[in-house]
Amino acid sequence: MLAVAQWACQVALSFKVMRADDPFRDRYARGTRSMTASEIRALFAVAARPEIVSLAGGMPFTAALPFDIVGDALEEVLAEEGPAALQYAGGQGDPRLREVLTELMRHEGIRGSGGDVVVTEGSQQALDLISRMFCDPGDVIVAEGPSYVGALSAFSQYQVDVCHVPLDDDGLDPDALAVTLERLERDGRRVKFLYTVPNFHNPAGVTLAAGRRERVLELARRHNVLVLEDNPYGMLGFESDPPNALRALDPDNVVYLGSLSKVFCPGLRIGWALVPPALRERMVLVKEAADLCSSSFTQAVAYRWFANYPWRETLKDLREIYRERRDVMLDALDEDVPAGVTWTKPTGGFYVWVRLPDHLDARAMLAKAITARVAYVPGGAFYADGQGASCLRLSYCFPPPDRIREGVRRLAGVVDEELSLARALGGLPAGDPESDQGRPAGWGGVQ
Repeated sequence: MLAVAQWACQVALSFKVMRADDPFRDRYARGTRSMTASEIRALFAVAARPEIVSLAGGMPFTAALPFDIVGDALEEVLAEEGPAALQYAGGQGDPRLREVLTELMRHEGIRGSGGDVVVTEGSQQALDLISRMFCDPGDVIVAEGPSYVGALSAFSQYQVDVCHVPLDDDGLDPDALAVTLERLERDGRRVKFLYTVPNFHNPAGVTLAAGRRERVLELARRHNVLVLEDNPYGMLGFESDPPNALRALDPDNVVYLGSLSKVFCPGLRIGWALVPPALRERMVLVKEAADLCSSSFTQAVAYRWFANYPWRETLKDLREIYRERRDVMLDALDEDVPAGVTWTKPTGGFYVWVRLPDHLDARAMLAKAITARVAYVPGGAFYADGQGASCLRLSYCFPPPDRIREGVRRLAGVVDEELSLARALGGLPAGDPESDQGRPAGWGGVQ
């Protein structure tokens, strides 16, 4: 137990602290100096311990893949196109794979051309490439609050200001977006793009309502703002598919980012960007400057998987696994978490967003949680401006159901202890937890 406590302290301190004795510290570019370690990355070392129930990282459940069939695809690539598959590829990506990716996007109403698809090393590289193409120091990126931590990391090295627009149960708030864009325009700030995860949001778990999508796109066009639509979870709906993609509604002003990491396997590192034709050549140039090309071999494997193998059955199985784990997490939260805590109720994807009473600090509470052998990601990791202290993200995609239930039970005990301490110190009314003002309107799962 002492060792766990020491690890907890180490992780809690490692989020923002960079090495003071780094001999190269004064030589780094300004953008590099501004980067800090992701809280999720810092958590992995502790969360991987067998005694810890990790509700932190969003790792797909790759053990559910049919390894015999995946093995057949690997063997087929080597047997039928080995020399080419082990050679360099074009910077834009395998033309066969690009056509398959356009077929995948048709499920979301997108009518795109493989000629406008750029294959990347996961959608994370696409985030970096788009940022590199558009962002100068001092520019503004508008993003949901909270927002995907990997995107915030990609943006930070280009020394931009991220301006957050709040979410509710129906996704990005168009009224708040309108106010934000008008204020920034009035202040003379250059907004380079709106970054959004409209489907089964990471970390909030919510989906942008169909009725809001046109309004968001109209506001972006009115203010001459490009829309960057990041959609790794769109095919992982549990009850129904999400509405048509933003790209389907406005192909001229939306860059669509996709990923095979959640619907196949993250180890292949295959993502893509569907860009307006005017951006394609520029993005290919930036991509080639970064890495020359993506792996010919992994692209060939992915092409054969989606062109020749029963990927729909595998995806259906994955959906069922994630749906069951979502249900277990929501049931456990409902049964175990003390009053005054709220959470979202996702209809797909990997995540539940939890809001504690305002006086509790999720980052400060993490050391105690890890000592209790449960891990989560503090909400502050998903903001660029210091918000989110009383929030946290829980992931249900990787642990089996019994571990999810046990993890929530352990977390509930930590929260209950923190609430009791706050009451003892006079921070909360002793007799009426329901009066706690930390429970906001508009978020589901109140207990």
